[in-house]
Amino acid sequence: MAIPDEDFHPVATGQAAKTVEAHQAPQDVVFYAGWFCPFVQRVWITLEERGIPYQYQEINPYKREAHFLEINPKGLVPAIEHKGRGLYESLVLCEFLEDAFPDPTNEPHLLPADPIDRGHARIWVDYAAKVVVPAHSRLIQAQGAERQRAALEEYYAALRTFAAQIRGPWFLGEQFSLVDVALAPWMVRDWVVAEHRGFSRAAVGNGWKEYVDRLERRESIVKTTSERQHLEVIYGRYLRDEAQSEQAKAIRAGKTF
Repeated sequence: MAIPDEDFHPVATGQAAKTVEAHQAPQDVVFYAGWFCPFVQRVWITLEERGIPYQYQEINPYKREAHFLEINPKGLVPAIEHKGRGLYESLVLCEFLEDAFPDPTNEPHLLPADPIDRGHARIWVDYAAKVVVPAHSRLIQAQGAERQRAALEEYYAALRTFAAQIRGPWFLGEQFSLVDVALAPWMVRDWVVAEHRGFSRAAVGNGWKEYVDRLERRESIVKTTSERQHLEVIYGRYLRDEAQSEQAKAIRAGKTF
């Protein structure tokens, strides 16, 4: 997801704002976040699911302080500082939280204990990261009706492959896992592609709508989701810029509207 314009809403809202407020006390884990970012939400969901104590720190992408850049030289969220040491990249952070907090008091774990099952989960986390999320991005970025139709079919194909492996009620069965976390932020934002690209949950296939509906009701996801109106501003600007770009190309080509 692109960094929003400089005048974007600066802080989390709704249920996410209440979660932020509850995590201001100093902790060994400092979570550097941007409320609007789906990659951030992956890590935030993991922290909430595991019950790991953390301090939330909002990072303004236009006003990044020197200390944060020491934690993540890329200057991007999410990032974590744990006892003075920094780490970044969303899925790396999710696995770090599994490894660094093995205590049973931080259950449930998001990766299975069985090595084969854990490997199976990682295969589908990788699929989510390398196939589904890029297809979603291409769908949003597609310009022109023909490219948008092709991108939509690509996105449906990616989701159908994933959906065929869901054991129910969650991807691995009864255990809510990192596979679910890896996709959840994009799935609960699918209203963007529904409104602007003609996407339909029901068109993915049997059970997909019910699966995403369950994700939307999951407590950790509800608690890390800001009000839609502020996300609409971010996505709306991106899509408006795209539309203006298309209009400019058409004008240069001698077309009128």
